[in-house]
Amino acid sequence: MTLTELRYIVMLARERHFGRAAEKCHVSQPTLSVALKKVEQRHGVILFERSSSDVRLTPIGEKIARQAEKVLEEADRLTELAVQGKDPLVGSLRLGVIYTIAPYLLPRLIPALHSRAPLMPMYLHENFTVSLAEQLRRGDLDVIIVALPFSEPGIVSYPVYDEAFCVVLPTEHPLAAQSAIPPNQVAAENLLLLGKGNCFRDQVVQACPHLSETGGLEGAIEGSSLETVRHMVASGAGISVAPVSAAKSWAQNEPPLQFRPFTDPAPFRRVVIAWRATFPRPKAIDALRAAILDAPPAGVSAVP
Repeated sequence: MTLTELRYIVMLARERHFGRAAEKCHVSQPTLSVALKKVEQRHGVILFERSSSDVRLTPIGEKIARQAEKVLEEADRLTELAVQGKDPLVGSLRLGVIYTIAPYLLPRLIPALHSRAPLMPMYLHENFTVSLAEQLRRGDLDVIIVALPFSEPGIVSYPVYDEAFCVVLPTEHPLAAQSAIPPNQVAAENLLLLGKGNCFRDQVVQACPHLSETGGLEGAIEGSSLETVRHMVASGAGISVAPVSAAKSWAQNEPPLQFRPFTDPAPFRRVVIAWRATFPRPKAIDALRAAILDAPPAGVSAVP
């Protein structure tokens, strides 16, 4: 099979739709369909079950698609090695960042990294941790920035900084009179949380165990992003918990908000960069970490 045919197989396996797969491969739908039919005829196997409303892999198709992903990743590595063999800081770097870090890190990171590696443009992608991990494993991303806990086979991670959590309050809220707030007091309030599936929500729940004990999770109002939660707090809908980098950026232009630290021991998250153990450009990873520490988000503490 040619690399082009392998790309067709992998893309149709992901999309389960001929039209979308063809679009992602930058070919017409008939071109992709005919090419895959020829592969099946040449090898005497059926890779996909086709119907008017669905496309699904056969058992042998699943095995071939998995192996095709590995072959394509290795082929991409050959190209990378050829281009970056002379200089690992030349060529694009595909970076994934979780939603609760990207808006507060990237505006600082991009100029800092550009000064260190001006010939290494960044292709950026925001998503949840589970999605970024999957994209990293299959080679769609080179490196990701996530928060612990994070562990994946074949993936290396390295700590970059620790970030405290703080309480976000409407200006007139009674808790704003306190200099620091115990986690159990947060549980007694009308709490605004991110939706299920967001790792920061899970970290807040761990930081405030009384939420589960008091049933506060059942009554919590959910927002789709930290920015949405911020505006709900400003409107007086409740209080919330945010990473300090977000709070520092909001404090510049949000008079209706107040921010208070937690009492010690204050909850925090550890932010790490993660990449495949086989990634051929370790110096690019070093440059990324150094650039983050050159201009870290406001309020965080570098991990030595």
